[in-house]
Amino acid sequence: MENLKDQVAIVTGATRGIGFAIARMLLQQESAVVICGRRQDSVDRAVRDLARETGGKVTGKAADVRAYDDVRSLFEFADQQHGKLDVLVNNAGVGVFNPILELSIQDWKDTIETNLSGVFFCTREALFRFKSGTEGGGSVVNISSLAGKNPFAGGAAYNASKFGLTGFSEAVMLDERYHNVRVSYIMPGSVATEFGHSSIDDSEWKIWPEDIAEIVRMLLLMPKRTLISRVEVRPTRPKR
Repeated sequence: MENLKDQVAIVTGATRGIGFAIARMLLQQESAVVICGRRQDSVDRAVRDLARETGGKVTGKAADVRAYDDVRSLFEFADQQHGKLDVLVNNAGVGVFNPILELSIQDWKDTIETNLSGVFFCTREALFRFKSGTEGGGSVVNISSLAGKNPFAGGAAYNASKFGLTGFSEAVMLDERYHNVRVSYIMPGSVATEFGHSSIDDSEWKIWPEDIAEIVRMLLLMPKRTLISRVEVRPTRPKR
């Protein structure tokens, strides 16, 4: 892909943080972008902000990626808006960090269903569209975490979801690489977003959302002959 102009992308969990930064980058690259979040008011606010900042083609729809019907409606909305799909960025995610006996059944379900099942639902819908397009093919970028390879105390649900996402991403990559579909996943360490309850001081040493957006841009612009399947990202100088 020589440039991202006129590409159509769906970015999940894009009302703030990493997802918002990725959506902004794609709009700056002259892609059309459809975003989602759980609440329509948050989606509408993000759409207004993104449109004001970039002047780009951005629309949005509320969708809870845990619910397959919501996901299907989101993709149908994108169909109506643009009639094609080129890029899916699976960014929606949650984190609950507690020792196992303090982890509720609902916490477990919410984490696994958002971080893993939601990615499956969205990827499945995207692949149907990639394969039905006139040229065929597309790109899936999953935003994972270094928690997908490094377990930590209190991370039972989150680690399980991200370890699972690693396996899912690599298996789908192998399934689809001969169908002109590239599947990549990014594993950031500490990012300065509300997800990690960052403070202003944290932002001085943590990865910024814009840094992850730049990696997404790089992945999408790689020559078709080259697939970067996994990217690990760490702060250069973390707190000791």
